Amino acid sequence: MAFPEPKPRAPELPQKLLKTLDCGQGAVRAVRFNVDGNYCLTCGSDKTLKLWNPLRGTLLRTYSGHGYEVLDAAGSFDNSSLCSGGGDKAVVLWDVASGQVVRKFRGHAGKVNTVQFNEEATVILSGSIDSSIRCWDCRSRRPEPVQTLDEARDGVSSVKVSDHEVLSGSVDGRVRRYDLRMGQLFSDYVGSPITCTCFSRDGQCTLVSSLDSTLRLLDKDTGELLGEYTGHKNQEYKLDCSLSERDTHVVSCSEDGKVFFWDLVEGSLALALPVGHGVVQSLAFHPNEPCLLTAMGGSVQCWREEAYEAEGAAG
Repeated sequence: MAFPEPKPRAPELPQKLLKTLDCGQGAVRAVRFNVDGNYCLTCGSDKTLKLWNPLRGTLLRTYSGHGYEVLDAAGSFDNSSLCSGGGDKAVVLWDVASGQVVRKFRGHAGKVNTVQFNEEATVILSGSIDSSIRCWDCRSRRPEPVQTLDEARDGVSSVKVSDHEVLSGSVDGRVRRYDLRMGQLFSDYVGSPITCTCFSRDGQCTLVSSLDSTLRLLDKDTGELLGEYTGHKNQEYKLDCSLSERDTHVVSCSEDGKVFFWDLVEGSLALALPVGHGVVQSLAFHPNEPCLLTAMGGSVQCWREEAYEAEGAAG
């Protein structure tokens, strides 16, 4: 006789403040988890990039080499490399262990808003205010990009990468998805300048935030609008959005000091989490646990579910 599958536990939202990191790098422009969620990166207006253990609140390394504020960063699949982009128009490839600059790629005509590795960490994709996405070969000594995607008619605010796709959002109000296997470009018009795009964790949908204070969930293949999420404020800043670790909730920064969580299917507001007074500049959701990082001013907050006990805290 087959036993019934255990009922999956109800998703828990990270709303218990566990740690606050005073990053000491000016304003934190972006916070990003590494691939397994054990570490995080913070991008500073003081030109530095910092690597942390967020649950312990410990600084592991500082990376210096940008000429202006750092706006985005990402870690490679094997945790050996980092990439970052910033106001100096440069894309930098770093060695995690030594803290050294491996390569500095120049070619963008304006600040670099967003960077991502491909899955094998052999290519860095960077999106810039200059309306282009450039693809840089990490192993080549050639100074020019191996490919430039210049379909956007205005600045590129967001780039995400899957095993065979590039998803981008632009200030021109369009989400573009490049299918590299098929050699095709798919474009959906949202109408308002796009601040962030991301794939759902199951790869079926795309989430898009824009400056009309609205998030939209689109069917990746058809572009059909599956859901709209409102209540937060996003009218002037480039703010992050995400899906929770099990695709149950849509999560967004807000200009009114909160992080908003909506039920993905119902579209209803599940939680408005007060972070502080000011703009929640950036957020990162853990890849497989109910853990959230938020950035406001010069600090980063680490949030967990109510039932979470820090290691050693219970004893």
